[in-house]
This record gives sequence, C-alpha cells and structure tokens, in this order.
Amino acid sequence: MKPEEFYAHLADLGYPLTDRQKEQYERYFELLVEWNEKINLTAITKKDDIYLKHFYDSIAPILQGLIQNHPIRLLDIGAGAGFPSLPMKILFPELDVTIIDSLNKRINFLHLLAEELDLDGVHFYHGRAEDFAQDKEFRAQFDVVTARAVARMQVLSELTIPYLKVGGRLLALKASNAPEELEEAKNALNLLFSKVEDNLHYELPNGDPRYITVVEKKKETPNKYPRKAGLPNKRPL
Repeated sequence: MKPEEFYAHLADLGYPLTDRQKEQYERYFELLVEWNEKINLTAITKKDDIYLKHFYDSIAPILQGLIQNHPIRLLDIGAGAGFPSLPMKILFPELDVTIIDSLNKRINFLHLLAEELDLDGVHFYHGRAEDFAQDKEFRAQFDVVTARAVARMQVLSELTIPYLKVGGRLLALKASNAPEELEEAKNALNLLFSKVEDNLHYELPNGDPRYITVVEKKKETPNKYPRKAGLPNKRPL
C-alpha cells in the first residue's frame, strides 16, 4: 500500500488526512526504519508494507467504529514501536495515549518519535504490565486498552483488564481467529469479571484477514490480579 493509496483509502472511508497528518505518518516511517537498524523494532521494513501492515492495520479499531475522536484515556500494552496506539493518535489527536513497554530501548525510541511528530497527550513508561496494574495511578484508570498480537486471551486478559474502568473495553487485535483461544480464556474472563462482547472480522485492503476481540469489564477486578510479573504467562488462569 503506497502512501497515496493509504491517504485515498482513508478519504474514501470518511477520514481525509491533513498535510500535517501525512507528514507525521511519513516521518514515523523514516524514524522506524532508521531506528530499526539500531534496535529490533520490526521485521517489516518496506515502505508499502509499513503503511499497510503497521499504519493501516493499527487504525482498524477506528475504521471498525470502536474508537471515536474524543479525549478518552487509551492504554497500549506491549506496543513495541507504537502499534496500534500511535497511528491512531495521529488520525485522532484527541486521544490521550499511554504506552507501557518492558524494553527501555523501545521507550527511548517512542520518546524521540513523539517529539519528532510533535505529539502531545502521549505518555511512555518502562516496566512490566503486571507491576503498573497494581499502582493506583494506573489501575482502573483507562477507557480502552489495546494490545496487538501480544499474547493469548487467557494471559492477555489478566495483563489488561485491571487497567480498565468498569464499562471499559479491551481491544485485542489479531491476525488469526482462534475460537479455542476464547474458549480456554473463559475461566480467566470470569475471574476478572469481564465478558467478550464481540469478535470482529475484517480484511486489510490486500485481503489479509484480521480480527478484533472486544472484551468489556463488568465489575472491579479483584485485588489479587494481576499476579506477580511472569506468573500470568507461566500459570494462566
């Protein structure tokens, strides 16, 4: 997907980009490729692929009507090079975005990226999701949590649901649909007082299938979740 095709596609869908937004996506691409030579940020490095498989793929929650351009608090867990939250932030500047990542090198990249793109309302923290979720500054503070290809739902739910306000939603972006994954996550979702509300299927412009699982938090998360760092992965609920 060439940049011009990306712009045209968004305009056709009712999201025409300003010149500044186009420049932000272009600079994002340049910095991603430049920094990828120093630290491993992505295996996808061709321009057309980045616009399709990173930028377009990341804004899917907006295109699917799951996020509006309001000052909601959005947390992105394991965002790596900023996906999916920062491409959404460029498109919807009103979003207030927080990213937690366990690798400090990636956080350094994100700070530089935000400065270069002149993004405000973005906050980056280095550490483990399990640890921040027990901090009252973060716990139950977010309207939306996004996670793109981070972990299976059985694990992901424990890492993300505690951050949500009651009524808030987890948006899990995935490249494959696995009904058995949601089946095995039923116990975890019940323990976390949350429920799968939707499992959206759509296609990228090249025909590649994509899925977004929408999970809503119904009640406050019990204090014992998430468990200590590493445990959700070693011993899923």
